[in-house]
Parts: sequence; structure tokens; C-alpha cells
Amino acid sequence: IADDFVDRLVKRTKKLRIGDPTNVTTDIGPMCHREQYQKVLDYVRLGQEEGATLLYGGKEVDKSKLPDTLRDGLFLTPAIFTECNDNMRIVKEEVFGMLMTILTFSDEEEVIARANKTRFGLGAGVFTSDIQRGHRVVSRLEAGCTWINTYNVAPVQLPWGGMKGSGIGRENGEGAIESWTQLKSVYCEMNDVETDYVQ
Repeated sequence: IADDFVDRLVKRTKKLRIGDPTNVTTDIGPMCHREQYQKVLDYVRLGQEEGATLLYGGKEVDKSKLPDTLRDGLFLTPAIFTECNDNMRIVKEEVFGMLMTILTFSDEEEVIARANKTRFGLGAGVFTSDIQRGHRVVSRLEAGCTWINTYNVAPVQLPWGGMKGSGIGRENGEGAIESWTQLKSVYCEMNDVETDYVQ
């Protein structure tokens, strides 16, 4: 199913609308600052140097196709890499940009072991028609935020944060309050204090 998945993924990615992030019809806005923009471009170059195939994207958006008000924006097309392996930096490291690596697997045990063989653990998603399998797999994934049949949904009521090298503590929900506060007990006696010592 891998080839069919990749074909459909590229077709859908090509339909994403890049533009003004304040416009509700926009799918992809600009990157927030030049340093991160350059970092993502460096990872795209690195992925190709490591032997992965850049199947789509990973390039600066043609500014002539953007409105004048957006031409200073840091827009990139999403990068899709195939022919990846677990030892590539684009697979092992957190890019924090629109860069996807596609790796195939044979069975559930293999993919769980490979997914957990990383020092990071911010998020992980599973797409499946078998909801029991979805719950079984995410329960074993070493990631702070997990999704089944969706991805990157972050309701403010649910804790957000990673495991391992992907952060400390949690944001959102009661987990954030517990993560960023410390309980302290204070006992205050308002009456005479009983004591065994002579006064």
C-alpha cells in the first residue's frame, strides 16, 4: 500500500493553499523567523545528501505568485522525502518545519520498536481502520501527545508536552497547573499551643 499512499499524499499536498495565515482559506502560512526557515532548508539539503529522495517540495515559494503584502514572508513548500532510513538525521532529529519522511514497515512490533528508538518523543500518530489496534499501538509509543486517525489537534483542555528529549512539563489543561506549580502545606494554629515544656 506504500506506493498508493505516497501518490495520494503528494496529490493532496499539492492542493494545499500557501498564503496569508489570517485568511481562513489558507492551509500554510509563513515560517516565523529566518533562522528556523534556513534550518528547514538546511535539513532539505541534508536529506538529499544522506541519500533520501525529495519527492516533492522543500523549496522557497515563488514570491511573484504571492500578493505584494506577503512577499517578505518566509514561505516554503512542504517537503516529502522517500527512500529514507532510521539512521538519517532528517528521520532522527526534530526539524520543526514542514518536512515529512516516509519509511515503510512490515508489522506492528517492528514499527513500534523503530518509532521508540529515538531520543525524542513529542508527538506520534497512528492511522488505522482497526481502532483497537490504534489504541494498542499509541499506548506503547513513547510520546507525550498521541493521535489516532488525526494529527496535531491540540485542544486547550488536554495537556501538551513531550517525553524523553522533547521537553519538560506540560502546557494546557490541569497537567500544566500541576507541572508548573508545587504544593505547599501551611498549618496555622489560632488558639493556644499545647506544650510539654514549662512556661
